[in-house]
Amino acid sequence: MNQEAAGGLVTFLPLILLFAVMYFIIILPQKRREKKTKEMLDTLVVNDKVTTIGGVNGKVVNIKDDEVTVETGVLKTQIVFKKWAIKEVHKPVES
Repeated sequence: MNQEAAGGLVTFLPLILLFAVMYFIIILPQKRREKKTKEMLDTLVVNDKVTTIGGVNGKVVNIKDDEVTVETGVLKTQIVFKKWAIKEVHKPVES
């Protein structure tokens, strides 16, 4: 290996290391979160307790394509949300 090739490699090594660190710190965890969220929304069924990104808590009463109808409060108010607006799913405990 000649002197110029070794100098070029040493020049780009910090840049390559920076991209590798960014991938493992930023991109990989984001992909894992997206996969987990997609799995959660795919397993959503009627009677699951949910929390939306706006903080609304309720019970799922209907699922149609990309929309979820959630029943909230004592008056049983029904609100329609997009699936992407569901933040958490609280599965009922089975006896």
